[in-house]
Amino acid sequence: MSSSPAAEAARRRTFAIISHPDAGKTTLTENLLLAGGAIRAAGQVRARGENRRTRSDWMKIERERGISVSASVMTFDHAGKMFNLLDTPGHEDFSEDTYRTLTAADAAVMVLDAAKGIEPQTLKLFEVCRLRDIPILTFINKMDREAQDPFALLDEIAGKLALDPAPLYWPAGSGGRFRGMVDLRRNLFAPFAKQRSDGAAGHPEPVALNGNSLAAFLDAAEQAEVEEGALLVQEAAKPFDVRSFLEGHMTPVFFGSALRHFGVDELLAGLGDFAPAPDPVVATKSGEAVAVEPGDKEVSGFVFKIQANMDPNHRDRIAFLRLTSGRFARGMKLKVQNTGRQLSVNAPMMFFASDRELAEEAYAGDVIGIPNHGVLRVGDSLSESGTLRFAGLPNFAPEILQRVRVKDPLKAKHLKKALEGLAEEGVTQLFRPQIGADFIVGAVGPLQFEVMADRLANEYQLEVVFEPSPYAEARWLAGDKAELEDFAGKHRAAMANDIDAQPVFLAKSAWELGYVAERYPKLRFERAKERA
Repeated sequence: MSSSPAAEAARRRTFAIISHPDAGKTTLTENLLLAGGAIRAAGQVRARGENRRTRSDWMKIERERGISVSASVMTFDHAGKMFNLLDTPGHEDFSEDTYRTLTAADAAVMVLDAAKGIEPQTLKLFEVCRLRDIPILTFINKMDREAQDPFALLDEIAGKLALDPAPLYWPAGSGGRFRGMVDLRRNLFAPFAKQRSDGAAGHPEPVALNGNSLAAFLDAAEQAEVEEGALLVQEAAKPFDVRSFLEGHMTPVFFGSALRHFGVDELLAGLGDFAPAPDPVVATKSGEAVAVEPGDKEVSGFVFKIQANMDPNHRDRIAFLRLTSGRFARGMKLKVQNTGRQLSVNAPMMFFASDRELAEEAYAGDVIGIPNHGVLRVGDSLSESGTLRFAGLPNFAPEILQRVRVKDPLKAKHLKKALEGLAEEGVTQLFRPQIGADFIVGAVGPLQFEVMADRLANEYQLEVVFEPSPYAEARWLAGDKAELEDFAGKHRAAMANDIDAQPVFLAKSAWELGYVAERYPKLRFERAKERA
């Protein structure tokens, strides 16, 4: 017999991992899955050939480059809790995909490189978390390499992020001198041992900090140094307070080496103990604001991601639905709020990166995949009644605009369909100028165009060429209908429609955009648009 929706939601921990590229996010993901018992071996990140593919990086371009460019979902059960790990793209060109994924997360793990501290992309992603008041746990990685002074790292967290760092552990040295860490709450020392060449993890069991066994791992000078550091940080740092963490003012700090599977078990335990279960979500129902409770009887959720062709053998199209309330059961009928269409969800999926299995039931906090053929879009709200509407997810104005054409002119129709599919996923923004037959695609960074070309070739058999477009800026237009029509009539050559047929102004430069906006003060030239 299943527990109540409220009880099941209470044991969910849905979290994302954010970091600068190369801070070790994918390795940490692997090792969290290992710690949670979800896989039998980690470390494939370092292996050669086919083994180099990690569980979370399944797209061809990800495997070739060893980077994450698409958010993945991995679900595992551990120590009485159900963990939903949302692995976000580490590359800054995919910040919009990361933003959408963070809307589905209740907490985030921020991974810092111990030698580099807070890097630019970490700062950007942190700001996204702050916008949504997501509580953050910090994992300072790569302690087995030369690192900054841990006090300097804590100062950087406090100074750059305006967060109170509360270390739960304290490292003994770094690099070649890294010996392990002190558990500040239990007064234990967890020794670090480099993995043997056969790959076996060999970290000894923790010992009492003031016991005789400590001498086997630290000499007298090292012992004095780590005890002094632990004492100093306990006096200097604020004690960890769960409430302050949940409110977004404090971050518990963990140290370790993801590659050596050290400190990962402690981080997973921290997620289970401190990360929040799903909270009530604000929605509108018949124009009135309501709070949707995880334990509510009605099943509801929102689509935060669309992924096509996860399985190249089947032209599949999966909507990632974050559940917000109720007990979902396979075969259930859900309605799409903005179209009123009813879906019979007969083959819902639970994910393990690109692997999947049928989900018989799911609860608030879980992410399920719904196969569909263009029925669902990013930002759609689903519920049994079809009356709940959650806040839509934003599209941001792209930073680079390029023309795209297909090398074989006979395939122009196929190109249109393929680009629309990628735009619905959020891989790119698609603009169709009102004059001419060009397609203008927009992206945050150059790597997105590489991914587009790669996917168009592999999934749609389309060889495309990207060319510079005459446009530098794109803005959605909003305002009075008559004003919009007047503006569009006078600037027809610079007008386009997006995938939702919304009017977009394409400017040749930031100067032109500012000049035109000044001349039309009654119109709004918007950098972001809600998708729903």
